Amino acid sequence: MAFFDFEGKKVYYEVHGESGEPLVILNGIMMSTNSWKPLMKNLTKFNTVILVDFLDQGQSSRMTESYTHAIQVRLLHAIFKLLPYERYNIMGISYGGEVAVQYAVEHPEYVRRLVLANTCARTSDWLRKIGDGWNAVARTGDGLAYYLTTIPVIYSTEFYEREAAWMDRREGTLIPYFSNPAVLEALIRLTDSSRDYNYMDRVHEISCPTLIISCSEDGLVPPTEQILLHERIKGSTYVTINGSGHASMYEDPAAFLTLTLGFVNLDDEPVQI
Repeated sequence: MAFFDFEGKKVYYEVHGESGEPLVILNGIMMSTNSWKPLMKNLTKFNTVILVDFLDQGQSSRMTESYTHAIQVRLLHAIFKLLPYERYNIMGISYGGEVAVQYAVEHPEYVRRLVLANTCARTSDWLRKIGDGWNAVARTGDGLAYYLTTIPVIYSTEFYEREAAWMDRREGTLIPYFSNPAVLEALIRLTDSSRDYNYMDRVHEISCPTLIISCSEDGLVPPTEQILLHERIKGSTYVTINGSGHASMYEDPAAFLTLTLGFVNLDDEPVQI
């Protein structure tokens, strides 16, 4: 657990475990390093796991001005040069997957394997309007309204109903969090940083082995977006987790962990049949 200075800001990151392939996990937009605690026992069983809070997330510095994903890509590169590994396996979910796509294009020499979960190669007009809606609610300062606008759609209907008690606990935690004006301002900036994201014309440059995880009930970044990634990344592997919504690491942790860790820990030499 440590901070480092980056372009005048403090960035928080954690390194867990001391053996195995280094696995870097990149957060979704409303997540932080704390979001991965329930999965850490399994994540660190065979791998060194690196967690990071992007700027405007968790314990990293808040921004004051608008920005694009480019600053998060530079932040990630600074961490990689700070740590003692030659190449990294990157798993990015949602917003983190968008940053991972750009990093793999810009710095391919640092990426061994790439896992892209519930993410996309561009912000579609439809997704941009969803973000505009989130930000319109955030500007009201109403934490309850922001929770109701953003959180239910992240989960499948079946999970939401089955895990009603867990969702109630999440509501009790997140509504006070979203009621903090500084948090809402950060979420507005994070959402806006994706507004003009479009790597459709460059995603084909990704050359490392890539696993794309889609979820059949993802109502935020639907499977059509992951299919676009798969079609453009040569040799990529495409898998669907049936019945899961956008928060696949919580809805189906067994599938999420099996796919991510199994792919990351494959040998570099292709399987001969």
